[in-house]
Amino acid sequence: MLRIHGSAKSRALRTLWMVGELGLPYEHNDVLPRAPETKMPAFLALNPNARVPVIEDDGFVLYESMAINLYLAKKHGKLYPQDAHNEALAWQWSFWETDRLDRQIVNYANHSAVLPADKRDPAMAKAAWDEMVPALDALEGALNKTMWLAGDAFSVADLNVAAALYRGLTLDLGRWPAVVAWLTKCWERPAAKVARAMRE
Repeated sequence: MLRIHGSAKSRALRTLWMVGELGLPYEHNDVLPRAPETKMPAFLALNPNARVPVIEDDGFVLYESMAINLYLAKKHGKLYPQDAHNEALAWQWSFWETDRLDRQIVNYANHSAVLPADKRDPAMAKAAWDEMVPALDALEGALNKTMWLAGDAFSVADLNVAAALYRGLTLDLGRWPAVVAWLTKCWERPAAKVARAMRE
């Protein structure tokens, strides 16, 4: 039985979305990031980084949400590109997101809207936005050429990037219409709605 450690209020959101797409049964340990449990020996034996998500898949332990999703999609033969070029694009966009958008969009959302006003840092919000703009420009350019990021259908590449852009659902991204249209399509999928409901 697949076991997922990590709250939907963490990067485990993308893994919970993935198992929904794949129709996999699983057990869920709904642990928040930095919760005391993540510092306990039993958890550290699974992930010495003390981070979520982590999966246990019939004895195989894996952490890092992008790696988890690529693994699950490939293992179960769904949402994983079948040719080398599109497989490489799935890796490209997954790794690109972790470098160009993951931390930046969290910082921007937190310091522009999520945190209480007295905890926000306008300089941090601006710095994050200034990094997000060229990244979203690049994504817009790609989506102006193709409907999906790695082939002619929704794939793990789209799921990984769209899941990381969860906060974009409540931000004004109007200057990137192709991104908005693509993001809306991704999050309108039934499995996405289920995962989102777990978070909200």
